[in-house]
Amino acid sequence: MRKGTAMLLGGFDGLHLGHRYLLARAKSHALPVGLMTIVDGKSDGNLFTFSERERIFLRSGADFVFELPFAEIKDLTPTEFIDLLCNEFSPKVFVCGEDFRFGTKASGTPETLKTYGHVRVESYPLIQYDGIKVSATAVKHHLSIGEIERANELLGEEFFLLGEVVRDRQVGRKMGFPTANIVYPKEKYPIRKGVYETRVLLDGNVYKGITNYGARPTFDDRTVLTETYLDGFQGDLYGKTLCVQFVRYLRDIQKFDDANALKAQLEEDIRRVRNGD
Repeated sequence: MRKGTAMLLGGFDGLHLGHRYLLARAKSHALPVGLMTIVDGKSDGNLFTFSERERIFLRSGADFVFELPFAEIKDLTPTEFIDLLCNEFSPKVFVCGEDFRFGTKASGTPETLKTYGHVRVESYPLIQYDGIKVSATAVKHHLSIGEIERANELLGEEFFLLGEVVRDRQVGRKMGFPTANIVYPKEKYPIRKGVYETRVLLDGNVYKGITNYGARPTFDDRTVLTETYLDGFQGDLYGKTLCVQFVRYLRDIQKFDDANALKAQLEEDIRRVRNGD
């Protein structure tokens, strides 16, 4: 059990520029930093799965992650919520954005923390980027229309998918474009379907890649997967866990006349990725 912590409060289904600022403020206290994250609290999906979030938070400097299932906290009063945190962690400071809300009907505010919690509270104004409020909603908007580069700017790093490679029909391998296929989690916010330039992290190496997210209409396959071709990789990836970082949107998914036409397009896609055009 952690005691005497700096507790970072919010929904935190990822880290964007505003969250990163709050994390820096929490770390400035030279205390163990605990970061709160709410699970299953958004009907349209989370930017990152819980395992992806842990990867982001710990890599960014949090000492531990405090997971709160939405179903277990949604009916707590603001004071019950504060008691939960204080009893569990004996925090010395709460850090949050000025828009942080908690408790039944989102009735708790940073002022509630200050008047009831008997813990130092630091609440900070929302971060602006190019004149707009940085938020998970803004990130999702850009993801939904394929503006992956803009979403990455707001996140402060590349949007990514972490998952295990599964077996599929191996159609790509027969064309000379073997792909690593990962099921896109249902709880993860769906990006725009299409073909992306990606970077793949595997065993300490980084590979340039192209990733198809969506169906495979050329082969009349409506199954939605992410299929990623790792440029320069040779070997078996089945069962391995990959981190696929989305760099830019290349094109829409389209149905080709045959496998040869699709292969020609994939060769053009990888040429663009190699050359950066």
